[in-house]
Amino acid sequence: MRVLSKFIFFKLMRWKLIGPFPEVEKCVVIIVPHTSWVDFFIGLLLRSILKREFNFIGKKSLFNPPFGWYFRWMGGTPIDRSKNSDTVVSTAKIFTQRKVFRLALSPEGTRKKVTKWKTGFYYIAKEAKVPIVMVAFDYGKKQVKISDPVFPTDDKEKDFARYKDFFKGVVGKIPEYT
Repeated sequence: MRVLSKFIFFKLMRWKLIGPFPEVEKCVVIIVPHTSWVDFFIGLLLRSILKREFNFIGKKSLFNPPFGWYFRWMGGTPIDRSKNSDTVVSTAKIFTQRKVFRLALSPEGTRKKVTKWKTGFYYIAKEAKVPIVMVAFDYGKKQVKISDPVFPTDDKEKDFARYKDFFKGVVGKIPEYT
Protein backbone atom coordinates (compact mmCIF):
# COMPACT_ATOMS: atom_id res chain seq x y z
CA MET A 1 0.00 0.00 0.00
CA ARG A 2 2.86 2.39 0.83
CA VAL A 3 4.42 1.85 -2.60
CA LEU A 4 1.10 2.64 -4.29
CA SER A 5 0.59 5.74 -2.11
CA LYS A 6 4.08 7.01 -2.95
CA PHE A 7 3.49 6.39 -6.65
CA ILE A 8 0.20 8.33 -6.59
CA PHE A 9 1.54 11.22 -4.46
CA PHE A 10 5.00 11.70 -5.97
CA LYS A 11 4.65 10.43 -9.55
CA LEU A 12 1.02 10.85 -10.63
CA MET A 13 0.17 13.96 -8.61
CA ARG A 14 3.78 15.26 -8.72
CA TRP A 15 3.65 16.58 -5.16
CA LYS A 16 6.58 17.05 -2.79
CA LEU A 17 6.94 16.40 0.90
CA ILE A 18 8.81 19.15 2.74
CA GLY A 19 10.18 18.06 6.11
CA PRO A 20 9.92 14.75 7.90
CA PHE A 21 7.12 14.09 10.34
CA PRO A 22 8.66 14.44 13.82
CA GLU A 23 9.29 11.40 15.97
CA VAL A 24 6.47 12.11 18.42
CA GLU A 25 3.84 9.64 19.55
CA LYS A 26 1.47 12.25 20.94
CA CYS A 27 0.66 15.61 19.40
CA VAL A 28 -2.04 17.79 17.92
CA VAL A 29 -1.63 18.05 14.16
CA ILE A 30 -3.19 21.13 12.59
CA ILE A 31 -3.78 20.92 8.85
CA VAL A 32 -4.32 24.16 6.95
CA PRO A 33 -5.93 25.13 4.68
CA HIS A 34 -8.91 22.81 4.61
CA THR A 35 -10.91 23.80 1.55
CA SER A 36 -11.97 20.54 -0.10
CA TRP A 37 -12.85 16.88 0.48
CA VAL A 38 -9.65 16.14 -1.51
CA ASP A 39 -7.69 17.09 1.63
CA PHE A 40 -8.92 13.86 3.22
CA PHE A 41 -7.52 11.89 0.29
CA ILE A 42 -4.14 13.68 0.60
CA GLY A 43 -4.19 12.86 4.33
CA LEU A 44 -4.76 9.16 3.63
CA LEU A 45 -1.83 9.11 1.22
CA LEU A 46 0.38 10.78 3.83
CA ARG A 47 -0.59 8.28 6.52
CA SER A 48 0.61 5.51 4.26
CA ILE A 49 3.75 7.29 3.01
CA LEU A 50 4.83 8.39 6.50
CA LYS A 51 3.87 5.06 8.09
CA ARG A 52 2.19 6.94 10.93
CA GLU A 53 -1.10 6.51 12.69
CA PHE A 54 -3.18 9.70 12.80
CA ASN A 55 -6.35 10.10 14.77
CA PHE A 56 -9.50 12.17 14.82
CA ILE A 57 -12.39 12.69 17.18
CA GLY A 58 -16.07 12.61 16.32
CA LYS A 59 -19.43 12.70 18.00
CA LYS A 60 -20.33 9.44 19.71
CA SER A 61 -23.21 8.64 17.36
CA LEU A 62 -20.77 8.46 14.44
CA PHE A 63 -19.28 5.34 16.02
CA ASN A 64 -22.55 3.41 16.24
CA PRO A 65 -23.33 0.52 13.87
CA PRO A 66 -23.18 0.03 10.97
CA PHE A 67 -20.12 2.25 10.30
CA GLY A 68 -18.60 2.67 13.76
CA TRP A 69 -16.06 -0.07 13.20
CA TYR A 70 -14.79 1.72 10.06
CA PHE A 71 -14.31 5.07 11.81
CA ARG A 72 -12.41 3.37 14.67
CA TRP A 73 -10.26 1.48 12.15
CA MET A 74 -9.48 4.81 10.46
CA GLY A 75 -8.17 6.18 13.77
CA GLY A 76 -11.33 7.76 15.10
CA THR A 77 -12.28 8.11 18.74
CA PRO A 78 -15.78 8.95 19.95
CA ILE A 79 -16.20 12.02 22.12
CA ASP A 80 -19.17 13.35 24.06
CA ARG A 81 -19.86 16.78 22.59
CA SER A 82 -22.99 17.54 24.57
CA LYS A 83 -23.45 20.86 26.37
CA ASN A 84 -22.63 19.23 29.72
CA SER A 85 -19.25 17.96 28.51
CA ASP A 86 -15.97 19.89 28.29
CA THR A 87 -14.66 18.79 24.89
CA VAL A 88 -11.16 20.15 25.54
CA VAL A 89 -10.75 18.22 28.80
CA SER A 90 -12.39 15.08 27.37
CA THR A 91 -10.10 15.13 24.35
CA ALA A 92 -6.98 15.84 26.43
CA LYS A 93 -7.87 12.84 28.60
CA ILE A 94 -7.61 10.56 25.53
CA PHE A 95 -3.90 11.44 25.33
CA THR A 96 -3.35 9.97 28.80
CA GLN A 97 -5.18 6.77 27.85
CA ARG A 98 -3.22 6.03 24.69
CA LYS A 99 0.40 5.22 23.95
CA VAL A 100 0.09 6.82 20.50
CA PHE A 101 -2.39 9.58 19.73
CA ARG A 102 -1.77 12.12 16.98
CA LEU A 103 -4.94 14.19 16.81
CA ALA A 104 -5.35 15.68 13.33
CA LEU A 105 -7.79 18.51 12.81
CA SER A 106 -8.40 21.71 10.95
CA PRO A 107 -8.45 24.89 13.04
CA GLU A 108 -10.72 26.47 10.44
CA GLY A 109 -13.51 24.10 11.46
CA THR A 110 -15.00 24.12 7.96
CA ARG A 111 -14.01 23.91 4.30
CA LYS A 112 -15.32 27.41 3.61
CA LYS A 113 -13.29 30.61 3.94
CA VAL A 114 -12.91 31.79 7.53
CA THR A 115 -11.38 34.93 8.99
CA LYS A 116 -10.63 33.43 12.38
CA TRP A 117 -9.50 29.96 13.45
CA LYS A 118 -11.18 28.01 16.20
CA THR A 119 -8.95 27.71 19.27
CA GLY A 120 -9.83 24.22 20.54
CA PHE A 121 -6.66 22.64 19.11
CA TYR A 122 -4.54 25.08 21.12
CA TYR A 123 -6.30 24.42 24.41
CA ILE A 124 -6.32 20.66 23.82
CA ALA A 125 -2.54 20.70 23.30
CA LYS A 126 -2.04 22.84 26.42
CA GLU A 127 -4.31 20.66 28.57
CA ALA A 128 -2.73 17.42 27.28
CA LYS A 129 0.79 18.91 27.49
CA VAL A 130 1.60 17.81 23.95
CA PRO A 131 3.19 19.69 21.05
CA ILE A 132 1.46 21.02 17.97
CA VAL A 133 2.70 19.92 14.55
CA MET A 134 1.67 22.13 11.64
CA VAL A 135 0.97 20.58 8.24
CA ALA A 136 0.31 22.73 5.18
CA PHE A 137 -1.49 21.28 2.16
CA ASP A 138 -0.22 23.72 -0.49
CA TYR A 139 -1.96 23.08 -3.78
CA GLY A 140 -0.25 26.14 -5.32
CA LYS A 141 3.22 24.64 -4.92
CA LYS A 142 1.98 21.03 -4.97
CA GLN A 143 3.59 20.23 -1.66
CA VAL A 144 2.90 19.20 1.89
CA LYS A 145 5.02 21.11 4.40
CA ILE A 146 5.52 19.72 7.92
CA SER A 147 6.79 21.72 10.90
CA ASP A 148 8.86 20.72 13.86
CA PRO A 149 6.76 20.15 16.99
CA VAL A 150 6.05 23.32 19.00
CA PHE A 151 4.56 23.47 22.47
CA PRO A 152 1.94 26.11 23.13
CA THR A 153 3.05 28.77 25.59
CA ASP A 154 1.05 31.08 27.82
CA ASP A 155 1.20 33.78 25.12
CA LYS A 156 -1.68 32.82 22.83
CA GLU A 157 -1.27 35.88 20.57
CA LYS A 158 2.41 35.13 19.94
CA ASP A 159 1.71 31.43 19.40
CA PHE A 160 -1.05 32.11 16.88
CA ALA A 161 1.18 34.59 15.04
CA ARG A 162 3.77 31.81 14.75
CA TYR A 163 1.18 29.34 13.43
CA LYS A 164 -0.20 31.84 10.91
CA ASP A 165 3.34 32.64 9.74
CA PHE A 166 4.00 28.95 8.98
CA PHE A 167 0.95 28.87 6.70
CA LYS A 168 1.59 32.23 5.03
CA GLY A 169 1.25 31.99 1.24
CA VAL A 170 -0.17 28.45 1.30
CA VAL A 171 -2.97 27.94 -1.24
CA GLY A 172 -5.83 25.49 -0.72
CA LYS A 173 -7.50 23.29 -3.33
CA ILE A 174 -10.17 25.98 -3.66
CA PRO A 175 -8.00 29.13 -3.60
CA GLU A 176 -10.83 31.55 -2.83
CA TYR A 177 -11.46 29.69 0.47
CA THR A 178 -7.83 30.08 1.54
